[in-house]
Amino acid sequence: MTTPEARDQLWLIAGLGNPGPGYAGNRHNAGYMVVDLMASRLGGKFKSHKARADVVEGRLGIGGPRVVLAKPKTFMNLSGGPVKALRDFYKIEPARIIVVHDELDIDYGVLRLKLGGGDNGHNGLRSITSALGTKDYHRVRFGVGRPPGRQDPADFVLKDFSSVEKKDLDYHVDRAADAVEDLVRRGLVDAQNIYHAA
Repeated sequence: MTTPEARDQLWLIAGLGNPGPGYAGNRHNAGYMVVDLMASRLGGKFKSHKARADVVEGRLGIGGPRVVLAKPKTFMNLSGGPVKALRDFYKIEPARIIVVHDELDIDYGVLRLKLGGGDNGHNGLRSITSALGTKDYHRVRFGVGRPPGRQDPADFVLKDFSSVEKKDLDYHVDRAADAVEDLVRRGLVDAQNIYHAA
């Protein structure tokens, strides 16, 4: 159960991606997709923030924890600037920052939640870690799988999900949004027990 103190603590949930309609369906934009769905659940519309991000403020359910959903408007490799600016603006500790991002080293549709760790070659995470000066923020890793054959991973993540993947993409995005909400409400260990068991 969420305590009154926990309800009043503000969380920053940053979904990573590249701005613009040409990138909207890319694997690299899985983070954008998840926070877009969360915003629709809150009934909010993204508004431009001076931190070079689009944001939605709200609560997870009636009387639930306070959250800021954010989509950095810089390209993926420069995500750290907006995330740091939002952290400073809202005065949020790194431990209450959740970054939602695509992950090549996890099979498509699989979710992994963690606190801290390396960037695993992900340029968005590298930028955020550098800007925040710490690795100790939460990550919700949305598996997109490895590219087939010899395809360059950089090209692979900048392609749309395949027609086969798109059949259950909505389900996986929905489940990832649930995972973020459970991470905020229940804490990391309980959320891991739910989503890592599947």
